Amino acid sequence: MGTTGQGQAGQDVGEVNVPPVRKRSAVRGFLAALRLTVVSAVTGGALAALVVAVIIKDVPVFLTGGGVLVVLILIGVVAGRRSPADEEPPAGRIALARIEDLRATSGESADVPVTFRLTVAPDDRPAYRVKIEQHINLVDIPAYRPRGIAVVEYHPDEPWKVLIVTRPTAEWSRRAEEAEIDSAPESTLVVSPDMSEGSWCMLTLFAFLAGVALVVLLFRAELFTSGNDDGAAAKSPSSSSSSSASRTFSSSTTVSGPSTSLLAFGVMRVTAMELEARVDTAYVTAITIEDHRMAVRGDSTRPVSETVHLQSLPYELFPGLVREARTTLGVRDPRSWRIDVTPGTGAGAGPRVRVTVTGKEGTAHLDADATARITDRRAVGESG
Repeated sequence: MGTTGQGQAGQDVGEVNVPPVRKRSAVRGFLAALRLTVVSAVTGGALAALVVAVIIKDVPVFLTGGGVLVVLILIGVVAGRRSPADEEPPAGRIALARIEDLRATSGESADVPVTFRLTVAPDDRPAYRVKIEQHINLVDIPAYRPRGIAVVEYHPDEPWKVLIVTRPTAEWSRRAEEAEIDSAPESTLVVSPDMSEGSWCMLTLFAFLAGVALVVLLFRAELFTSGNDDGAAAKSPSSSSSSSASRTFSSSTTVSGPSTSLLAFGVMRVTAMELEARVDTAYVTAITIEDHRMAVRGDSTRPVSETVHLQSLPYELFPGLVREARTTLGVRDPRSWRIDVTPGTGAGAGPRVRVTVTGKEGTAHLDADATARITDRRAVGESG
Protein backbone atom coordinates (compact mmCIF):
# COMPACT_ATOMS: atom_id res chain seq x y z
CA MET A 1 0.00 0.00 0.00
CA GLY A 2 1.80 3.10 -1.20
CA THR A 3 1.44 6.76 -0.65
CA THR A 4 -0.98 7.20 -3.51
CA GLY A 5 -3.32 4.47 -2.31
CA GLN A 6 -3.35 5.83 1.20
CA GLY A 7 -3.99 9.34 -0.06
CA GLN A 8 -7.11 8.07 -1.81
CA ALA A 9 -8.21 6.41 1.38
CA GLY A 10 -7.59 9.61 3.23
CA GLN A 11 -9.76 11.59 0.80
CA ASP A 12 -12.69 9.17 1.23
CA VAL A 13 -12.72 8.97 4.99
CA GLY A 14 -16.04 10.75 5.17
CA GLU A 15 -17.73 7.92 3.27
CA VAL A 16 -17.11 5.06 5.68
CA ASN A 17 -19.53 2.27 4.87
CA VAL A 18 -20.07 0.78 8.33
CA PRO A 19 -23.87 1.05 8.94
CA PRO A 20 -24.64 -2.38 7.34
CA VAL A 21 -22.01 -3.97 9.55
CA ARG A 22 -23.46 -2.28 12.61
CA LYS A 23 -26.94 -3.43 11.67
CA ARG A 24 -25.84 -7.05 11.34
CA SER A 25 -24.01 -6.86 14.64
CA ALA A 26 -27.00 -5.22 16.30
CA VAL A 27 -29.24 -8.04 15.08
CA ARG A 28 -26.83 -10.65 16.42
CA GLY A 29 -26.64 -8.80 19.74
CA PHE A 30 -30.43 -8.61 19.96
CA LEU A 31 -30.81 -12.34 19.29
CA ALA A 32 -28.14 -13.15 21.86
CA ALA A 33 -29.89 -10.95 24.45
CA LEU A 34 -33.25 -12.56 23.65
CA ARG A 35 -31.79 -16.04 23.98
CA LEU A 36 -30.16 -15.17 27.29
CA THR A 37 -33.40 -13.64 28.60
CA VAL A 38 -35.48 -16.70 27.73
CA VAL A 39 -32.98 -19.17 29.17
CA SER A 40 -32.57 -17.16 32.40
CA ALA A 41 -36.33 -16.75 32.88
CA VAL A 42 -37.03 -20.46 32.24
CA THR A 43 -34.23 -21.46 34.62
CA GLY A 44 -35.60 -19.20 37.36
CA GLY A 45 -39.12 -20.51 36.81
CA ALA A 46 -37.98 -24.14 36.91
CA LEU A 47 -36.05 -23.67 40.16
CA ALA A 48 -38.98 -21.80 41.70
CA ALA A 49 -41.33 -24.60 40.62
CA LEU A 50 -39.19 -27.14 42.50
CA VAL A 51 -39.29 -25.06 45.69
CA VAL A 52 -43.02 -24.35 45.38
CA ALA A 53 -43.75 -28.03 44.72
CA VAL A 54 -41.95 -29.03 47.92
CA ILE A 55 -43.89 -26.45 49.95
CA ILE A 56 -47.35 -27.32 48.61
CA LYS A 57 -46.48 -31.03 48.12
CA ASP A 58 -47.43 -31.12 44.45
CA VAL A 59 -45.70 -33.95 42.58
CA PRO A 60 -46.70 -32.87 39.02
CA VAL A 61 -45.28 -29.39 39.57
CA PHE A 62 -42.06 -30.89 40.96
CA LEU A 63 -41.71 -33.20 37.97
CA THR A 64 -42.36 -30.34 35.56
CA GLY A 65 -39.73 -28.09 37.13
CA GLY A 66 -37.20 -30.91 37.28
CA GLY A 67 -37.90 -31.92 33.68
CA VAL A 68 -37.35 -28.37 32.43
CA LEU A 69 -34.02 -28.17 34.29
CA VAL A 70 -32.92 -31.51 32.80
CA VAL A 71 -33.78 -30.27 29.29
CA LEU A 72 -31.80 -27.05 29.84
CA ILE A 73 -28.80 -29.04 31.07
CA LEU A 74 -28.94 -31.35 28.05
CA ILE A 75 -29.13 -28.39 25.68
CA GLY A 76 -26.13 -26.82 27.40
CA VAL A 77 -24.13 -30.06 27.15
CA VAL A 78 -24.94 -30.48 23.46
CA ALA A 79 -24.09 -26.84 22.72
CA GLY A 80 -20.84 -27.14 24.67
CA ARG A 81 -19.76 -30.24 22.75
CA ARG A 82 -20.32 -28.61 19.38
CA SER A 83 -16.95 -28.29 17.72
CA PRO A 84 -15.72 -24.72 17.21
CA ALA A 85 -14.64 -25.85 13.75
CA ASP A 86 -18.29 -26.12 12.78
CA GLU A 87 -18.51 -22.35 12.87
CA GLU A 88 -15.97 -20.81 10.53
CA PRO A 89 -14.46 -17.74 12.19
CA PRO A 90 -14.43 -14.54 10.18
CA ALA A 91 -11.25 -14.14 8.17
CA GLY A 92 -8.92 -11.35 9.25
CA ARG A 93 -7.28 -9.01 6.76
CA ILE A 94 -4.03 -7.09 6.90
CA ALA A 95 -3.96 -3.32 6.51
CA LEU A 96 -1.96 -0.28 7.54
CA ALA A 97 -3.02 2.08 10.31
CA ARG A 98 -1.93 5.50 11.52
CA ILE A 99 -1.29 5.74 15.25
CA GLU A 100 -3.19 8.82 16.40
CA ASP A 101 -2.43 8.39 20.06
CA LEU A 102 -1.27 5.73 22.52
CA ARG A 103 -1.14 5.47 26.26
CA ALA A 104 0.59 2.74 28.24
CA THR A 105 -0.28 1.76 31.79
CA SER A 106 1.97 0.11 34.32
CA GLY A 107 2.06 -3.65 34.41
CA GLU A 108 3.66 -6.34 36.51
CA SER A 109 4.99 -8.33 33.56
CA ALA A 110 7.04 -7.68 30.45
CA ASP A 111 3.86 -7.14 28.43
CA VAL A 112 2.29 -3.76 29.15
CA PRO A 113 -1.35 -2.88 28.32
CA VAL A 114 -1.40 -0.04 25.81
CA THR A 115 -4.46 1.90 24.62
CA PHE A 116 -4.23 2.87 20.94
CA ARG A 117 -6.33 5.29 18.90
CA LEU A 118 -5.84 4.32 15.26
CA THR A 119 -6.91 5.32 11.78
CA VAL A 120 -7.23 2.02 9.93
CA ALA A 121 -6.86 2.32 6.15
CA PRO A 122 -7.87 -0.92 4.38
CA ASP A 123 -7.21 -1.38 0.66
CA ASP A 124 -10.85 -2.01 -0.24
CA ARG A 125 -12.79 0.42 1.95
CA PRO A 126 -12.55 3.94 3.35
CA ALA A 127 -10.41 4.60 6.40
CA TYR A 128 -12.01 4.73 9.83
CA ARG A 129 -11.04 5.31 13.43
CA VAL A 130 -10.98 2.72 16.19
CA LYS A 131 -9.85 2.53 19.81
CA ILE A 132 -8.22 -0.70 21.02
CA GLU A 133 -6.22 -2.02 23.94
CA GLN A 134 -3.37 -4.47 23.38
CA HIS A 135 -0.51 -5.84 25.43
CA ILE A 136 2.85 -4.82 23.96
CA ASN A 137 6.25 -5.99 25.13
CA LEU A 138 8.29 -3.30 26.84
CA VAL A 139 11.07 -3.76 24.32
CA ASP A 140 8.73 -3.02 21.39
CA ILE A 141 6.95 0.03 22.81
CA PRO A 142 9.46 2.56 21.40
CA ALA A 143 8.61 1.33 17.88
CA TYR A 144 5.08 2.78 18.26
CA ARG A 145 4.69 6.54 18.35
CA PRO A 146 1.99 9.07 17.48
CA ARG A 147 1.63 9.72 13.71
CA GLY A 148 3.57 6.52 13.04
CA ILE A 149 2.35 3.73 10.74
CA ALA A 150 1.66 0.22 12.03
CA VAL A 151 0.56 -3.02 10.41
CA VAL A 152 -2.78 -4.26 11.77
CA GLU A 153 -5.19 -7.14 11.29
CA TYR A 154 -8.90 -6.26 11.11
CA HIS A 155 -12.16 -8.08 10.41
CA PRO A 156 -14.31 -6.62 7.59
CA ASP A 157 -17.57 -7.70 9.26
CA GLU A 158 -16.47 -6.49 12.70
CA PRO A 159 -14.22 -3.50 12.03
CA TRP A 160 -13.81 -2.67 15.74
CA LYS A 161 -11.80 -5.88 16.16
CA VAL A 162 -8.31 -4.64 15.30
CA LEU A 163 -5.01 -6.18 16.35
CA ILE A 164 -1.56 -4.66 15.82
CA VAL A 165 0.73 -7.12 14.09
CA THR A 166 3.93 -6.93 16.11
CA ARG A 167 5.95 -9.11 13.72
CA PRO A 168 4.77 -8.22 10.18
CA THR A 169 6.24 -9.72 7.03
CA ALA A 170 9.03 -7.93 5.20
CA GLU A 171 6.63 -6.77 2.47
CA TRP A 172 4.22 -5.17 4.94
CA SER A 173 7.09 -3.67 6.92
CA ARG A 174 8.33 -1.99 3.75
CA ARG A 175 4.87 -0.68 2.92
CA ALA A 176 4.49 0.71 6.46
CA GLU A 177 7.78 2.59 6.11
CA GLU A 178 6.74 4.14 2.77
CA ALA A 179 3.07 4.88 3.48
CA GLU A 180 1.50 8.18 4.51
CA ILE A 181 -2.02 8.00 5.95
CA ASP A 182 -4.24 10.97 6.68
CA SER A 183 -6.18 10.99 9.97
CA ALA A 184 -9.79 9.94 9.71
CA PRO A 185 -12.31 12.29 11.38
CA GLU A 186 -13.70 11.41 14.81
CA SER A 187 -17.12 10.81 13.24
CA THR A 188 -15.78 7.59 11.67
CA LEU A 189 -15.00 6.00 15.04
CA VAL A 190 -16.44 2.48 15.24
CA VAL A 191 -17.18 0.72 18.53
CA SER A 192 -18.47 -2.72 19.44
CA PRO A 193 -22.29 -2.77 19.66
CA ASP A 194 -22.22 -5.58 22.21
CA MET A 195 -23.38 -4.94 25.76
CA SER A 196 -20.87 -4.75 28.56
CA GLU A 197 -20.39 -7.60 31.00
CA GLY A 198 -22.30 -5.67 33.65
CA SER A 199 -25.27 -5.25 31.33
CA TRP A 200 -25.31 -8.98 30.57
CA CYS A 201 -25.22 -9.78 34.28
CA MET A 202 -28.10 -7.41 35.04
CA LEU A 203 -30.15 -8.83 32.16
CA THR A 204 -29.55 -12.38 33.43
CA LEU A 205 -30.51 -11.43 36.99
CA PHE A 206 -33.71 -9.60 36.03
CA ALA A 207 -34.84 -12.40 33.71
CA PHE A 208 -34.12 -15.02 36.39
CA LEU A 209 -36.09 -13.09 39.02
CA ALA A 210 -38.94 -12.54 36.58
CA GLY A 211 -39.20 -16.29 36.05
CA VAL A 212 -39.23 -16.90 39.80
CA ALA A 213 -41.88 -14.21 40.38
CA LEU A 214 -44.13 -15.61 37.65
CA VAL A 215 -44.19 -19.09 39.19
CA VAL A 216 -44.78 -17.73 42.69
CA LEU A 217 -47.69 -15.61 41.42
CA LEU A 218 -49.24 -18.62 39.67
CA PHE A 219 -49.23 -20.61 42.91
CA ARG A 220 -49.73 -17.76 45.38
CA ALA A 221 -53.10 -19.10 46.60
CA GLU A 222 -51.70 -22.54 47.40
CA LEU A 223 -48.58 -21.10 49.02
CA PHE A 224 -50.38 -18.62 51.28
CA THR A 225 -53.12 -21.07 52.24
CA SER A 226 -50.55 -23.73 53.00
CA GLY A 227 -48.79 -21.31 55.34
CA ASN A 228 -52.06 -20.37 57.04
CA ASP A 229 -52.97 -24.03 57.46
CA ASP A 230 -49.65 -24.75 59.14
CA GLY A 231 -50.17 -21.80 61.47
CA ALA A 232 -53.73 -22.90 62.29
CA ALA A 233 -52.56 -26.42 62.96
CA ALA A 234 -49.93 -25.09 65.31
CA LYS A 235 -52.41 -22.91 67.21
CA SER A 236 -55.54 -25.08 67.24
CA PRO A 237 -54.59 -28.17 69.26
CA SER A 238 -55.47 -26.62 72.60
CA SER A 239 -58.05 -24.01 73.34
CA SER A 240 -58.89 -25.73 76.63
CA SER A 241 -58.55 -24.29 80.09
CA SER A 242 -56.78 -25.96 83.00
CA SER A 243 -60.10 -26.75 84.73
CA SER A 244 -61.75 -28.40 81.74
CA ALA A 245 -60.91 -31.12 79.24
CA SER A 246 -62.95 -29.45 76.48
CA ARG A 247 -61.37 -28.07 73.38
CA THR A 248 -62.41 -26.38 70.17
CA PHE A 249 -60.55 -27.01 66.99
CA SER A 250 -60.47 -26.01 63.36
CA SER A 251 -58.40 -27.00 60.40
CA SER A 252 -58.41 -26.59 56.63
CA THR A 253 -56.56 -27.91 53.64
CA THR A 254 -56.12 -26.82 50.04
CA VAL A 255 -56.14 -29.02 46.98
CA SER A 256 -52.81 -28.38 45.26
CA GLY A 257 -52.43 -27.37 41.65
CA PRO A 258 -54.24 -24.72 39.60
CA SER A 259 -56.21 -27.31 37.58
CA THR A 260 -57.41 -29.46 40.51
CA SER A 261 -60.86 -29.02 42.05
CA LEU A 262 -62.69 -30.65 44.93
CA LEU A 263 -65.47 -31.39 42.44
CA ALA A 264 -63.28 -34.06 40.86
CA PHE A 265 -64.51 -37.56 41.70
CA GLY A 266 -63.18 -38.88 45.00
CA VAL A 267 -61.24 -35.73 45.95
CA MET A 268 -63.74 -34.57 48.59
CA ARG A 269 -63.71 -37.86 50.48
CA VAL A 270 -59.92 -38.14 50.42
CA THR A 271 -59.65 -34.55 51.67
CA ALA A 272 -62.15 -35.27 54.45
CA MET A 273 -60.06 -38.23 55.55
CA GLU A 274 -56.96 -36.02 55.69
CA LEU A 275 -58.79 -33.48 57.87
CA GLU A 276 -60.09 -36.22 60.16
CA ALA A 277 -56.54 -37.41 60.73
CA ARG A 278 -55.38 -33.85 61.36
CA VAL A 279 -58.01 -33.00 64.02
CA ASP A 280 -57.96 -36.54 65.42
CA THR A 281 -61.74 -36.96 65.38
CA ALA A 282 -64.51 -37.63 62.85
CA TYR A 283 -67.15 -35.59 64.72
CA VAL A 284 -67.24 -31.91 63.77
CA THR A 285 -69.72 -29.08 64.11
CA ALA A 286 -69.27 -27.45 60.68
CA ILE A 287 -67.80 -28.31 57.29
CA THR A 288 -67.07 -25.78 54.54
CA ILE A 289 -66.18 -26.89 51.02
CA GLU A 290 -65.02 -24.57 48.22
CA ASP A 291 -63.47 -25.17 44.84
CA HIS A 292 -59.95 -25.75 46.16
CA ARG A 293 -60.42 -25.68 49.94
CA MET A 294 -62.11 -27.71 52.66
CA ALA A 295 -62.30 -26.63 56.31
CA VAL A 296 -63.78 -28.13 59.48
CA ARG A 297 -64.59 -26.84 62.94
CA GLY A 298 -65.48 -28.74 66.10
CA ASP A 299 -66.11 -28.64 69.83
CA SER A 300 -65.43 -31.62 72.03
CA THR A 301 -68.12 -30.51 74.51
CA ARG A 302 -70.89 -30.95 71.96
CA PRO A 303 -72.80 -34.26 72.12
CA VAL A 304 -72.54 -36.60 69.14
CA SER A 305 -76.13 -35.84 68.14
CA GLU A 306 -75.15 -32.21 67.56
CA THR A 307 -72.21 -33.01 65.30
CA VAL A 308 -71.59 -34.26 61.79
CA HIS A 309 -69.61 -37.42 61.12
CA LEU A 310 -67.06 -36.64 58.42
CA GLN A 311 -67.20 -40.01 56.67
CA SER A 312 -71.01 -40.37 56.73
CA LEU A 313 -71.64 -37.69 54.08
CA PRO A 314 -72.35 -38.57 50.42
CA TYR A 315 -69.42 -36.57 48.99
CA GLU A 316 -69.81 -38.28 45.61
CA LEU A 317 -73.25 -36.63 45.22
CA PHE A 318 -72.15 -33.13 46.20
CA PRO A 319 -70.81 -32.19 42.71
CA GLY A 320 -74.31 -32.82 41.36
CA LEU A 321 -75.76 -30.41 43.93
CA VAL A 322 -73.23 -27.75 42.92
CA ARG A 323 -74.09 -28.26 39.27
CA GLU A 324 -77.80 -27.97 40.07
CA ALA A 325 -77.27 -24.75 42.04
CA ARG A 326 -75.13 -23.17 39.33
CA THR A 327 -77.61 -23.85 36.53
CA THR A 328 -81.10 -23.56 38.03
CA LEU A 329 -81.06 -20.68 40.50
CA GLY A 330 -80.78 -17.75 38.09
CA VAL A 331 -77.04 -17.18 38.35
CA ARG A 332 -75.96 -17.24 34.71
CA ASP A 333 -72.24 -16.74 35.32
CA PRO A 334 -71.41 -17.99 38.84
CA ARG A 335 -68.09 -16.73 40.08
CA SER A 336 -67.88 -18.93 43.19
CA TRP A 337 -69.66 -21.70 45.05
CA ARG A 338 -69.58 -23.03 48.61
CA ILE A 339 -71.02 -26.02 50.47
CA ASP A 340 -71.80 -25.63 54.19
CA VAL A 341 -72.65 -28.75 56.22
CA THR A 342 -74.01 -28.26 59.74
CA PRO A 343 -75.81 -30.53 62.24
CA GLY A 344 -79.58 -30.73 61.83
CA THR A 345 -81.98 -29.29 64.39
CA GLY A 346 -84.45 -31.45 66.22
CA ALA A 347 -84.39 -35.03 67.42
CA GLY A 348 -83.20 -37.46 64.78
CA ALA A 349 -82.53 -34.76 62.23
CA GLY A 350 -79.58 -35.46 59.98
CA PRO A 351 -76.96 -32.99 58.78
CA ARG A 352 -78.06 -29.98 56.77
CA VAL A 353 -76.30 -29.31 53.46
CA ARG A 354 -76.48 -25.84 51.90
CA VAL A 355 -74.97 -25.02 48.49
CA THR A 356 -74.44 -21.29 47.85
CA VAL A 357 -73.51 -19.79 44.47
CA THR A 358 -72.54 -16.17 43.81
CA GLY A 359 -72.45 -14.23 40.55
CA LYS A 360 -73.03 -10.76 39.19
CA GLU A 361 -76.78 -11.32 39.51
CA GLY A 362 -76.47 -11.95 43.25
CA THR A 363 -76.41 -14.92 45.62
CA ALA A 364 -78.63 -17.99 45.59
CA HIS A 365 -78.67 -21.29 47.47
CA LEU A 366 -80.32 -24.64 47.78
CA ASP A 367 -80.65 -26.94 50.81
CA ALA A 368 -80.37 -30.73 50.88
CA ASP A 369 -80.49 -33.48 53.48
CA ALA A 370 -77.84 -36.02 54.44
CA THR A 371 -78.66 -38.11 51.35
CA ALA A 372 -78.18 -35.12 48.96
CA ARG A 373 -81.93 -34.89 48.33
CA ILE A 374 -82.88 -31.27 47.66
CA THR A 375 -85.29 -29.90 50.28
CA ASP A 376 -85.41 -26.19 49.48
CA ARG A 377 -84.31 -23.62 46.87
CA ARG A 378 -83.73 -19.88 47.04
CA ALA A 379 -83.10 -18.40 43.60
CA VAL A 380 -81.72 -14.94 42.92
CA GLY A 381 -84.12 -12.27 44.09
CA GLU A 382 -86.15 -14.56 46.35
CA SER A 383 -86.32 -13.81 50.06
CA GLY A 384 -86.03 -16.27 52.83
